[in-house]
Amino acid sequence: MVTDRIERHIVTLREVAEAAGVSISTVSRVLDERTPASRSATAQRVRAIADELGYRRNVFASGLRRGATATIGVLVPRLTDAVMALLFEAVERAARRDGYFAVVATCGDDPDEERRATETLLDRSVDGLILATARIDDALPASLRARGIPHVLALRTDGTSPSSLGDDEAGGYLAVRHLIDLGHREIGIVTGPWFTSSGQDRRAGAERAMREAGVEMREEWVTSTGYGVDDGIAAGHALLSGSERPTAVFAANDNLAIGVLSAAGNLGLVPGATLSVVGYNDIPLVSKLPVPLTSVHTPFDQIASAAMQLLTSADSAAPVILRALPTLIPRASTARPLR
Repeated sequence: MVTDRIERHIVTLREVAEAAGVSISTVSRVLDERTPASRSATAQRVRAIADELGYRRNVFASGLRRGATATIGVLVPRLTDAVMALLFEAVERAARRDGYFAVVATCGDDPDEERRATETLLDRSVDGLILATARIDDALPASLRARGIPHVLALRTDGTSPSSLGDDEAGGYLAVRHLIDLGHREIGIVTGPWFTSSGQDRRAGAERAMREAGVEMREEWVTSTGYGVDDGIAAGHALLSGSERPTAVFAANDNLAIGVLSAAGNLGLVPGATLSVVGYNDIPLVSKLPVPLTSVHTPFDQIASAAMQLLTSADSAAPVILRALPTLIPRASTARPLR
């Protein structure tokens, strides 16, 4: 007896994605029956094309993809920033302890690049994402929540997605309280970008310390800028070049503080003598400067471990926000004012 054998072509996710003009990860999420069905035009088109091509979900393979690659995707603006490099190294250590492998992608400050990098990580079947991109108005976390993709925000929060960060309000308070306790009453503040939760919270902590001590916050001595050294140099010159200048400056990250120190030196001011400066994050470089920098220490390993716990917990989609307490590390860049 001759038996006719019919070879049946198995339609793949890639074929559906190519026909629909979307990414493989988008097709996977749209066709995943374990998540609420999206009613968007894209989702409806993907489902229609999948039906037309005769796609059938491979339940076994899908199970392997979800939670079986043991890979975590980490998204940062850039690795040339010491804070982002320290965070990724801390996440990699925490992930390795939990049996995961961490991979990193960079996106600069461009929302389009952020989305592209995210889709690239998802196309590589990462089990979840840790995002250290900084904008409060970033649409990506809301998109990930809507798509049911496990993710945690690190070093910042949008108030909704699971987040692990330092207590930036407490850190700003510690920095300025230290200056007040030394006797400073004329204090300048260089904050980070206003669109970051860290920039807002560190300024709020500084304001609280000054309010409690009855110290006036002079708006002309408060500058919101980027987080780079050049931003700190420009802010330092603006603060310190006038006939009236502060006797102390709180800079909301160490790069800014290094820039302020550079500007102060150009203007003939001596850190720890004629000017006191406090930074934030306590990156390794600052303890080795010619005048070691007083800084607020951010516990990166604690933040990274908490981020991994949130990411791998069963209720990681819940709006849980964990804040690790920072500590102030006094060094030679701060002293009692001379005038």
